[in-house]
Amino acid sequence: MGRAPRALCQGGRARVFRREHFRRGAPGNRRGQEAIPLNIIFDQERLRRLIANLKILTGVPANILDPEGRDINLFRGHPPFCRAINDLPEGHERCVACDQCKIRHYTAEQGFQFYRCHLGICEAVMPLYDRKNPLAYLAVGCYLDDSPMEDQWERTRALLDWWPGGPDSLKEAFFQFRQYSQQEIQAYAETLEALSAYIQLKGMILATEQTDSQRLALYLDEHYMEKLSLSSLSQALHIGRTKLCSLAKDLSGGRTLSHLITQKRMEAAQRLLIQSSLPISAVADAVGISDYNYFSKVFRSFTGITPSGYRKLSRASQSPDGRAPGEAGP
Repeated sequence: MGRAPRALCQGGRARVFRREHFRRGAPGNRRGQEAIPLNIIFDQERLRRLIANLKILTGVPANILDPEGRDINLFRGHPPFCRAINDLPEGHERCVACDQCKIRHYTAEQGFQFYRCHLGICEAVMPLYDRKNPLAYLAVGCYLDDSPMEDQWERTRALLDWWPGGPDSLKEAFFQFRQYSQQEIQAYAETLEALSAYIQLKGMILATEQTDSQRLALYLDEHYMEKLSLSSLSQALHIGRTKLCSLAKDLSGGRTLSHLITQKRMEAAQRLLIQSSLPISAVADAVGISDYNYFSKVFRSFTGITPSGYRKLSRASQSPDGRAPGEAGP
């Protein structure tokens, strides 16, 4: 299960995820049936303790995903195989994409939906509702069923052709997964379904309406790669231009809306330079800047280094010997 850093901490106790999660306005409300963007608030302390206790009692890892399938970083006890995959940027991106995919394809009428992840490891997911809207998802995973281990390894091995050290370098870690029978997993799933009602009763996951500042920040997070202007943002968010400029100033520490948009693009470019092998021109296109020379100039003004220099320096820092991948030794 992947991790997701986008969050806003409040008081060290609750974590607020600013997502385009909508609940219909109540009848009679001045917004009528207009969709209302919500903050999803997680009581991290109690949820973390609950998940840790489940792991102690059952040995099966559980976790909470936000409405888009992003890990809210409660659980740190992943099995060695999953830990190794997530420690590699490409592996982490694959895990994140897999988590999001399983949320989009949840089709069960209720309860858990069981599946194998992108590497053939057994997992299951179940929504936690606020009325009829899923506020989060309870995920269970990182185990194997009771079919022969060698057969399951061969399935996973065939999916690891991208792994830098070759699939067999992960075989020992794979064989450390615990196996469970269908009866054991079903019993655990039914227990967690009952536990989901307790999570809701105790208010461990709540929803509140987003502020205009949060709506602007979220919109920029998800649309920075598009052609943006004061006019287009005003129309998309239904916020006046003067107020938008004021919100942007608050969010950027006194800078302009244009600066805020550029900042979002440069942050995304930094992630792509580290986590992908895209040419720098393609990175520029991906963040909404078609002019390579202009992109390089802006990137350097924000980071103090060229895009190619940033990629080389970042990758060298991840290499055990301090050299970028592929760089020859002395």
